[in-house]
Amino acid sequence: MRWIHAAGRGLLVLVVVMTGYIASGARADDGPAGGRGPLTLATAGDLTGYLGPLLEGWNRAHPDERVTLVELPDSADETHAQMITDLRADGGRFDLLNIDVSWTSEFAAAGWIRPLPRDRFPLETFLPPVVGTATYDGRLYAVPYVTNAGLLLYRKDVLAREGVPPPRTWAELERLAKTVAPKYGLDGYAGQFLPYEGLTVNAAEAVYSAGGTILGDEGERVTVNSTAAREGIDFLARGVREGWIPRRALTFKEEESKQAFQDGRLLFLRNWPYAYAVASAPGSPVAGKIGAVPLPGPDGPGTSVLGGSNLAVSTHARHPDSAARLIAYLTSEPVQRQVLTRGALPPVRAALYEDPALVRAFPYLPTLRASVLAAAPRPKSPCYDQVSLVVQAVVRDAMAGHGTSAAAVRRLARELDVLADCQGR
Repeated sequence: MRWIHAAGRGLLVLVVVMTGYIASGARADDGPAGGRGPLTLATAGDLTGYLGPLLEGWNRAHPDERVTLVELPDSADETHAQMITDLRADGGRFDLLNIDVSWTSEFAAAGWIRPLPRDRFPLETFLPPVVGTATYDGRLYAVPYVTNAGLLLYRKDVLAREGVPPPRTWAELERLAKTVAPKYGLDGYAGQFLPYEGLTVNAAEAVYSAGGTILGDEGERVTVNSTAAREGIDFLARGVREGWIPRRALTFKEEESKQAFQDGRLLFLRNWPYAYAVASAPGSPVAGKIGAVPLPGPDGPGTSVLGGSNLAVSTHARHPDSAARLIAYLTSEPVQRQVLTRGALPPVRAALYEDPALVRAFPYLPTLRASVLAAAPRPKSPCYDQVSLVVQAVVRDAMAGHGTSAAAVRRLARELDVLADCQGR
């Protein structure tokens, strides 16, 4: 959710965008009396600077519904905390929230965001898995804005010299990280392993890829105590123990891991597609030397966690109809096209992944589409923040060598079960 999107240029682009918005079928005239007016949109830090210009286009076309952008820290954890502080305040100042997909259940269960009418948004045109991230208890509480799935980036020039294909399994990844990477002065493999939301994502992907789960039934059952979960956590812990995951990777978030890969210090990297786009840009030391494949698993392609962000309307919103109109604009096909072309973010509109011109410009799109369609959401829970903190703490200890993977899984099950009261059981 940290990489949000750039605007059209000039009147022609604005007309095209707005034409697409109107044609999308979103109803713009059925809000309650007094439901239109100025808005405040809160989002994590816009590191690419593309959202502000986009909203300027909206503001020119809707002078009575102007949007003020509030950028919170680019750390998901800090953004989460600041949004909750505002939502709990009387009145609050945020009308529209760009929230991480994993927060929808928590915000909906707490009554902080409004349910939305499904027929106001063209959900049937979205990639199917993304719609599930916007629902809670059978109701739509947000609208998908961008999606994401983890990819395995690799140095295709190095593997080509060795005459080997990119890895499809954990065993192949481990072997190449142990044997090929040192020959070229590279570290083997890294992801996002600092104790924050990124570690929860990496841990969940390892567990899911091995065939395990963490929670079931909207967070009402703890399912992590399994052989598959032990296998997934051991994959990460073994990597650090054996050295093909460098210990410095335990301090990596998205940017640090991307920079290590972009600087030519890693053979393999798990990251979001934006890292491919940035590391491939002119001037990058590894431009033209990068490939991307689905994340590997024990016996073949693994399972990515579904990332991205959803747009939700605060229960304190002063002009909810304008908020819904802005959501329809931001998710219209012309704007979604710019999400990709200007923001390097994966759009939610399915048709864009099959556009020949876009595939030529973004060669990883077919791989990304397959990864999104096969991805799984993070555990759904009304107390997701606490669930994530438990996963981070336990998996970090396992990767740091404090106990066995079997002990880590038992601890995970025990500590997640303590959250039963939060789950409402």
